[in-house]
Amino acid sequence: MSSSLPQNEQALENRVKPKRKSAIATFFSNLSRSWTGLIGFIIIMTLIVISLIGQWITPFDPYFAEFSKKLLPPMTEGHLLGTDQLGRDIFSRIILGARVSVIIGLATALIAGLIGTIIGIIAGFFRGWIDIILMRIVDVTLSFPFILLVLVINAIIGAGLRNIIISLAVGGWVIFARVIRSEVLALREKEFITACIATGVSRFEILIKHIVPNLFTPIIILASLQIGTYIIAEASISFLGFGVAPPTPAWGNMLNEGKDYIFSSWWLITFPGLAIVITALGVNLFGDWLRDTLDPELKGE
Repeated sequence: MSSSLPQNEQALENRVKPKRKSAIATFFSNLSRSWTGLIGFIIIMTLIVISLIGQWITPFDPYFAEFSKKLLPPMTEGHLLGTDQLGRDIFSRIILGARVSVIIGLATALIAGLIGTIIGIIAGFFRGWIDIILMRIVDVTLSFPFILLVLVINAIIGAGLRNIIISLAVGGWVIFARVIRSEVLALREKEFITACIATGVSRFEILIKHIVPNLFTPIIILASLQIGTYIIAEASISFLGFGVAPPTPAWGNMLNEGKDYIFSSWWLITFPGLAIVITALGVNLFGDWLRDTLDPELKGE
């Protein structure tokens, strides 16, 4: 009789003890409570899916020019969003252009984030003359307008998808460097870092085990917010003729090609422009939600 009591108590404890949610379940549970974050997430996932399967779902060949059907208005002869000055289907080109925006946004955020994070950690952790030199480089870079700097770099190294990613990363790493440096400086003053120093923990171990893991959240937040900036910057550069070379479909190129027909064929610039606006809006909405969710200071923790 006495042996059954612990078993009954254990069974009761198992029934009363709440089950822990998985990380994915917690993520979607928090996301469902914010309609702005949910809208942003849906836009981003839709854009990613379209960029992956776009070439199989386009109703027309995005590269095929049919001059007999040029400048057709929307909802004409099966062309949902009309055709351009060469008779190419605008809807198909917008779908394929999503791939360019996704690749440039993600790749630039990855490269700029990696470079800026490393430089920010070095400057903030080691301080001294190396911090002074690196921050003066950051100050000089920030003194140039971002788009102008990227245009100059892109004009020097040439057009193309790879080169525009390089130019955006060269102009964008400074934001990561400055933010991460500030985070490292704040972490250096925390009590647990002071305790590690007092107990004789090596600087390398403090950096790897205590500083770097605490930087993941600000890096993710900053990268999510910067992706929209890079997508808009790519569209601006392509609009000026320094971006992805035609005939590769890119939203900026489509705006550039349609600017001469703005009064006679409004759909040439309206729909690519809406694609850019919706994409940037979705990224920013999701980035804001991610910041509010992951930043402990904003949650009052």
